[in-house]
Amino acid sequence: MPEPAAPGRPLRVLALCLGNICRSPLAEALVRRELAAAGVPAVVDSAGTADWNVGRPADPRSREVAQRHGLDLGGRARQLTRQDVQAFDVILAMDAINAQDARALVAQAGGAAARVHLMREWDPEAPGADVPDPYYGGAEGFEDVYRMLERSAWGFAQAMRPPGP
Repeated sequence: MPEPAAPGRPLRVLALCLGNICRSPLAEALVRRELAAAGVPAVVDSAGTADWNVGRPADPRSREVAQRHGLDLGGRARQLTRQDVQAFDVILAMDAINAQDARALVAQAGGAAARVHLMREWDPEAPGADVPDPYYGGAEGFEDVYRMLERSAWGFAQAMRPPGP
């Protein structure tokens, strides 16, 4: 289980999926929103394990779902780097394969700081399940993914809240 950030330093969180155009941009926006609502200072970003979408905006279907829920997905896709696993405290992987890839990079970086977790470890409806990739499906899959990510982001943010007085 990740620990809350040290006092005086924001928690550094990276959302991770395969291409960084569907799931992880939504997760990034939701985790940022939920951590802010929980009063947890944080730096939140997203990346993909693959490089084929580098520089592209989020998938239009992800942007549409985000916009309907009052979120903006303004970033561009990028690939996970060795610097990421050293700079971020927590990597929230969307599925087991992405988590495995991130853990391999952490090992290559000499056991860097990042702790890798599945995003849905904090989803009360399916703790530890994968977030399915909606890319090859219809718009309803993106809405389903949004709901999974929203529940998970809320649960993660609650777990990261500093202990009360």
